[in-house]
This record gives sequence, structure tokens and C-alpha cells, in this order.
Amino acid sequence: MRLWICGLAVLLPAGALRAEEAKPVAVPYKLTATNHVMVRVKINNKGPFNFIVDTGAPALFVSKEIAKKAGVTPDGEGWGKFDRFELEGGLVVDKATGKVDDLFQLKGMNGMGLAGVELHGVLGYNILARYRIQYDFTTDKLQLTKLDFDPPPPPALGRGAKQDPMMEMLGEAMKFVGPLLGLKGVPERKPRGFLGAELAAADDGVEVKSVLAGSPADKAGLKPGDKILKFKSEKIDLVTDLVRVVGKRAAGDELTLTVSRGGDEKKITVALGKGL
Repeated sequence: MRLWICGLAVLLPAGALRAEEAKPVAVPYKLTATNHVMVRVKINNKGPFNFIVDTGAPALFVSKEIAKKAGVTPDGEGWGKFDRFELEGGLVVDKATGKVDDLFQLKGMNGMGLAGVELHGVLGYNILARYRIQYDFTTDKLQLTKLDFDPPPPPALGRGAKQDPMMEMLGEAMKFVGPLLGLKGVPERKPRGFLGAELAAADDGVEVKSVLAGSPADKAGLKPGDKILKFKSEKIDLVTDLVRVVGKRAAGDELTLTVSRGGDEKKITVALGKGL
């Protein structure tokens, strides 16, 4: 199931100003089981919540339940203002405004567990158009660079705009169809594991460039200059190999790593911390 037709670039009017000296922010993402680009956000310091990145969506959409958790009450036209809207990786969207609504697309996908995770909203044009977005599906991060551009309000969502009642019914129906087809729905969501080390490619493994003080990596004894060779019996050749291993595990899970230090090999067990 698709949401909207999703392009791989945000198209701006010819008069949009170029970002000056803006530095890109690396925003972690995952491809869902339906191959949608998903990022995690916090709203008013609540979360994390899972949002689809969709340049074809006219605006930011936030489910009613999540808006309530964030303490946001929509106005008479269904719009909500979010004091703090933060994407994982540290990107904070100023003056984020979005439609508080339960999209039938998300209802259906969540009801049947199609994405493999619970989806809480959609990042659309009125947010994405503020940034130059670089997609590279060989990495685990998007690069977002702030532009000097404030997109106009989406005209398609004017006063009193509502979803098609038939589509609403379809979304509700899919909640009940899923179990009948043997689909278990959305799996239990657990916080992503956090390692706390900066990694870089090396000739014979993955090198630890730096370790965050007090992080799980620091507590386990990882040090700058260590080379991570294996996870259990699985060889670690690339940074993405270790990122993949950590990304599949939750806070509290333990990783047993084979590390080379000063020519000697040793095993270090890291108890992952709680990520965003």
C-alpha cells in the first residue's frame, strides 16, 4: 500500500533562496517493510514516534493520539502547532504546524502490520520543503540542509477539508481484516539500542574513532583506536555491518564484540543503552 506518490527530491519555486553556510544534519532513517522511508521524531519532548517521509503529502500529519500525548490541541480546522518538533539526529523544526488527523492510509497499514512498525504520522511538503534532502540508500542516514525558504500553507487542505468517508471506512475495515488473514498487526515497539561510539572504516575492520563519556561503549571498555573485528562469529568489515547489528537490537541487549587492541584480540560485551 502506498501513501502518496513519493518523489526523491523536494521541488522549490525558482525564487527560493539558497542556503548560505548551512551545514547538513544527518538524520537516521529506516526503510519499512513496505519500503517507505521512516524517521523518528519527538514532539514537545514526547516520543519517539515513527513518521513516514513523503514529499507527495501536502503537509505534516500527526495522529490524534500522538497530538494528545504531546499536549497539542488542534484548532477548529484541525491544525496544531508544535512548540518543539525534533527529528532523530538533532534536527529541530522551527514553528512546525501540522494537520492533526488519523489518515486512513496509516490506519490500514497499522491494522494489518504492513510496515513492520507502528506509524504515527507523515512528514509532508510544508516541512520537507524547508530543507535540501539527500537520499543515499547505501547509508543509514538522510542529509538535510536548511534552506532560506518558508513554504506557503497547502491550498488542498483548506477550511473544512475532510477525508473521503469511504476511505475512512476502508482504513477501519483493514484493522479487522488483518487478524482474519493471520496478520498480527503492529509489533511491540522497543527503544533502539544505543552504542555511544563514533566509528570509521579501517583496512582490517571498523575502527573506534571516539567514545562518548558515560555511554555503553565507554562503560564496556571500548577505547579510541580499537578495531572491531567480529560480532559473535559474524565478521565486521564495514561500518554499516555494525550499524545493522545495533539497529536490530533494543536497549538492554548485549553485544559481544571481538576487538583488536595493540595487536591483541579480546572480547568486549556491551550492554546497549536507550536510544531515541
